[in-house]
Amino acid sequence: MIKKALFTFATVAITVASAANSYRLTVFEPSMVNGIELKPGDYKIELKDSTAIITRGKQTVTAPVKIETSPSKFSSTTVRYTNGNGKPSVDEIRLGGTKTKLVFNSTISLAR
Repeated sequence: MIKKALFTFATVAITVASAANSYRLTVFEPSMVNGIELKPGDYKIELKDSTAIITRGKQTVTAPVKIETSPSKFSSTTVRYTNGNGKPSVDEIRLGGTKTKLVFNSTISLAR
């Protein structure tokens, strides 16, 4: 009985730990990330070290990011853009419900 309880606890702990680095994002207009276009729709963002992995269906885009911490939590997830080469490029993503801001390196995005 104790082994079963420990296994259940470990499973829940792993699930919670992995969920902590996974977020949801809705893109409303075609947007460039690291030289790849994201079409409008819902995406999952995972953070691994200083890399954002953005996934929707079979499409996966990875991009280096600088992870910054804000003094207060963001009320909703928002995206800030720069307009390079006539197309909106993701400059930063503020993750709703957290103090986390992902800053994308525009020069890497435009050079690729």
